[in-house]
Amino acid sequence: MSKVTIKDIAQRAGVSKTTVSFALNYPDRISKKTYNRIMAIIDELGYVPNPFARSLTTKRIGAIGLLLPQKIGDIFANPHMTQVISGIGEECERREFSLAILPLIRGRIIEAARKSYVDGLITIGVGPGHEVVSLLKQNHIPFVTIDGEESASIINIGIDQKNAARELMQHVLKKGHKRLAILALEPDTKPSGAELASIVVQKRLEGFQIALKDAGLSITDSRISIQNCKGSIQSGYESACHILSLDPRPTAIVAMSDIAAIGAMIATKELGLEIPEDIAVAGFDDIQESMLVSPHLTTIHQPDRDKGAEAARMVMNMLDGSSGQHIKLPYQLIVREST
Repeated sequence: MSKVTIKDIAQRAGVSKTTVSFALNYPDRISKKTYNRIMAIIDELGYVPNPFARSLTTKRIGAIGLLLPQKIGDIFANPHMTQVISGIGEECERREFSLAILPLIRGRIIEAARKSYVDGLITIGVGPGHEVVSLLKQNHIPFVTIDGEESASIINIGIDQKNAARELMQHVLKKGHKRLAILALEPDTKPSGAELASIVVQKRLEGFQIALKDAGLSITDSRISIQNCKGSIQSGYESACHILSLDPRPTAIVAMSDIAAIGAMIATKELGLEIPEDIAVAGFDDIQESMLVSPHLTTIHQPDRDKGAEAARMVMNMLDGSSGQHIKLPYQLIVREST
């Protein structure tokens, strides 16, 4: 059976090929009755538009790409990230755009960007020094970043990471804790050869340091331990097992993600320790699971779905000619029983 063409659809509907093209790309240019008739025939014949031919007509592909900063399995192990992606997807659905999930290629985000075939891109945790920024700028590809760094060259959607982390650490310190363990998110997107972790990790560590300094401590103090940890239950569990084997043992764990904090809580309970009597635990994100664990988890609430939706909305507006603008969303310290 030969492939169905626009010509076949036009002949069956008794309209021109241009009218069929309008139905596929600019439905507001034809009557609703004509549109419905053409689409019924398209469904009947099983026609699939050629994206390359479509892009020649509309100058667009009709897709937004999300560049993932970590391995795809690590991303989807973190409920916070799945909510961010849901926000992006819902806005794409509303605006009738496809969403392309673009995982790392050979461990590099820039390789994924080079092989992307989309109208615009969303990145996560990217700063102005990242190699992918230069690539996207050179090729005039509209893009925004989530939880990146605001600059003249990057439009960013996110919260005030530094102050949020400062408030979380201040709360823990006010409870009298002096021996602390920080579960820092493992480095993800960063410029080639750079030693710094992602912008998120960098800003949160800066916030922690401000709070520690105010309490007469330092992030380099022997009483403060930092362990890299993936945003997953398993990684939080394994990191906590190591931390709780230290002598003397920390009296509080501050994790950069709720899901890692929950893993730490599981390890703590397996060792017969009580939360918060023996050790306090705090997280970051306020995922739904933070209210399902016992005791309920102290955390920083941030609007995950809103971050995704705002980023998708912004990049689509940029496709329509908008210059884009930074958006700083609200956050809130949520104190619960785990501290």
